[in-house]
Amino acid sequence: MTRSTGMARLHRCLRAPEADRGNALPAGAWWLWALGLATAASRTTNPLLLGLLVGVAGYVVAARRTDAPWARSYGAFIRIGLFVVGVRLLFSAFLGSPVPGTHTVFTLPEVPLPDWAQGVRIGGRVTAEQLVFALYDGAKLATLLICVGAANSLANPARLLKSLPGALYEAGVAVVVAMTFAPNMVADVVRLRTARRLRGRPTGGIMAVAQIGLPVLEGALERSVALAASMDARGYGRSAQVPPAVRHTTNVLTLGGLLGVCAGTYGLLASRGAVYGMPLLLIGLVAAMAGLRLGGRRSVRTRYRPDRWGARAWLVAGSGAAVAAAMIRAGGVDAEALHPGVVPLVAPVLPLWPAAAVLIGLLPALVAPVPPSPNGSKEQA
Repeated sequence: MTRSTGMARLHRCLRAPEADRGNALPAGAWWLWALGLATAASRTTNPLLLGLLVGVAGYVVAARRTDAPWARSYGAFIRIGLFVVGVRLLFSAFLGSPVPGTHTVFTLPEVPLPDWAQGVRIGGRVTAEQLVFALYDGAKLATLLICVGAANSLANPARLLKSLPGALYEAGVAVVVAMTFAPNMVADVVRLRTARRLRGRPTGGIMAVAQIGLPVLEGALERSVALAASMDARGYGRSAQVPPAVRHTTNVLTLGGLLGVCAGTYGLLASRGAVYGMPLLLIGLVAAMAGLRLGGRRSVRTRYRPDRWGARAWLVAGSGAAVAAAMIRAGGVDAEALHPGVVPLVAPVLPLWPAAAVLIGLLPALVAPVPPSPNGSKEQA
C-alpha cells in the first residue's frame, strides 16, 4: 500500500500541470532551450540531424504553444527557412560555387566578364556537388531560423521584458518595439487574409501580397509603438541618480562582459574556436552579471509577480544546453559524421549518439506546463 501510494505521488509530481499565472515557465527558459538547439544546428550540416532538430522544435511547439498571437509565428519562420534554402540554391546555380564537381546537372548560358573579375562567374555549368553543398548550407541556416521561431512561438514577449535586468531598462522601449513587431505582423496577416476571403477576394498572388503588405506593416508598427508608449507612461525605463563612478563601472563591466559573451559564443560556434570560446564566455558572463547587478541600483521600479525559476524551468533550459554541449562534443570526436562530404558525393549517415542527444530537446514537451485548451478556459470563465 505504501509503495503504490509513493508511486502515485511520484507520478503526480512528474506529470506536467496545467499552465496558469503561478506556474507558467519564464520566457527566458524557452529562449535558452531554443538557443541550445540553434547552437547544435550551427555545428552540423548533416541534413538528417538538421531535420531531427526541426522535428524536435516543431513537436515541442505543437505540444506547448498557446493561442496567443505570437504563437502563430512558427509557421512563418518555417516558410522563411524554406525561402532561404531556395535562395541559396539559386545563388549557387547562377553565381557558381568553389566546390568542384564532376556530375553535371545542367548548363546555363555564361555571361562573359572582364579580366579583373577572375574567379567570379555568372551562369555556366551546374554540378550536383555544388547544389548539394548549397542545400546543406541553406538547411543549416533555415534550421537556425526555425529554432528562433520556436522561441518566438513559446515565449511571451511581455514576460521576457518583465524579467529584463534593471540595468537594461533604458533600452526596454526599443526592445518592446523589436520583439512585438514580428508577432503583431503575423497576426495582422491572418486577420487581413480572413477579411479578404470573406469578401470573396483572392488571398494569394503578387497583387494580394502588395495590397496586404502596407496595412500589415503599418498596423504592426502602430501596435508596437502603442505598447511602448503605454510602458513609458507607467515609468518603464526611468532611473534613479547614482554616483558617476558607479555608472562608469557599470558601463565598463556590462559592455566588456557582453563583448566577451559575443566572442566566446563565436568561438563555440566556430569549428576551431572551442578551446578559447568557453573561457571567454564564462569571463564575459561573470562580468556582464556583475555589471547588471550593479546597474540594477538605478532602477526605481518594482516587479509585480516576478517570474520564478523552478525545477521545470531549469529542466527546459538545461535540455537545450545539453543538446548544444553534446553536438559540440560530437564535432570534436566525429566531425565527418556531422559534415557529410560532397566531393565525392556520398549519402549522409545518421550518427546514433548525436541523434539520441538531440532527442533530449523533447524534454519540454513532457515537463513544461500544459497550456489550457480554449474550450476548457471558456467553460471556466
